[in-house]
Amino acid sequence: MLFETFSAGGCRSYLVGCERTRAAVLIDPELSLSDHYRGFLLQNGLSLRYIVDTHTHADHFSAGRSLSKAMGAPVVMHRLSPAPHAELRLDDGDMLVAGDLKLKALHTPGHTRDSMCLVLGDRAFTGDTLLIGGTGRTDLPTGDPHALFDSLFDKLLKLPGETLVYPAHDYKGRSHSTIADEIATNPRLQKTERAAFVAMMRDLDLAAPTHLTEALRTNMSGGKTVAQLLAEAAAVVPFMALAELDDRLGANSADLVVIDLREKEAFEAGHIRGALHLPRGQLELRVNTALPDPTARIVTCCEFGKISTLAAATLRELGYQRVTALDGGVAAWREAGLALDLPG
Repeated sequence: MLFETFSAGGCRSYLVGCERTRAAVLIDPELSLSDHYRGFLLQNGLSLRYIVDTHTHADHFSAGRSLSKAMGAPVVMHRLSPAPHAELRLDDGDMLVAGDLKLKALHTPGHTRDSMCLVLGDRAFTGDTLLIGGTGRTDLPTGDPHALFDSLFDKLLKLPGETLVYPAHDYKGRSHSTIADEIATNPRLQKTERAAFVAMMRDLDLAAPTHLTEALRTNMSGGKTVAQLLAEAAAVVPFMALAELDDRLGANSADLVVIDLREKEAFEAGHIRGALHLPRGQLELRVNTALPDPTARIVTCCEFGKISTLAAATLRELGYQRVTALDGGVAAWREAGLALDLPG
């Protein structure tokens, strides 16, 4: 068996491959590591058979949907997953077969309603159900400490003690543990009575994950992250350097239109000379009257260069093919010491 661990911060993902057939399974992929997975598959002559998310992640962005579209492998989740892009849904005890590899799904709710673990030979991929020296939290949407107690003590911890534990997270650089080690040393597993375990989980008082809302939104729906939207917009939009725009304004370029997308207060606090004020929220509604010439050369700007990138991509979709975005935005213009005009 080919086996590789990938890390992004505290997030862990795993790729297992059959040496005979070169079929591979990717477990809990993280969006920022997409190119790393592709590189490993290519370097080792592997064909991706399945992409598995062990649960609906609330603390990072799954690469499942984007990799599925790019590589043609189905996203696999438990049948209770809310994700519409999960093409293959597993029940407790179902098995994935990839060449000589057989991965058995164990439904282990508690961290989330759709949590599952995968058992492959001598190892278990435990998602966020069982961590090294800890367990998944139960205070996020669909979490349930009673269900986690059952999943741990009535199912996962009954695996052979020598079973290797590979969790979806570890923040201390540890690669794996064993079921026996976790039973003996994991502080949360010392609470073997249901009431004590549930009370402990409810009293943890943990901070919310950094990307909670965005991660849940994208992982549950298959939607896009803000970073993805910006990257896609940047891929279809050229940019203009601060010095280039300053030179063109100094030359009184007749065919250049600068659009300032900020709100009125920001615009009136200082704007690039000659800029047309067109707030981003009004762009589509006012574009035909504000920009009557679709052949004009347009430069969009905002405070930091992100909204202007999105707006430039929108204008290109609307047929304005000579649109560019100001690199760095008005903030960079200001920091460079370039002149800003005030109303009147």
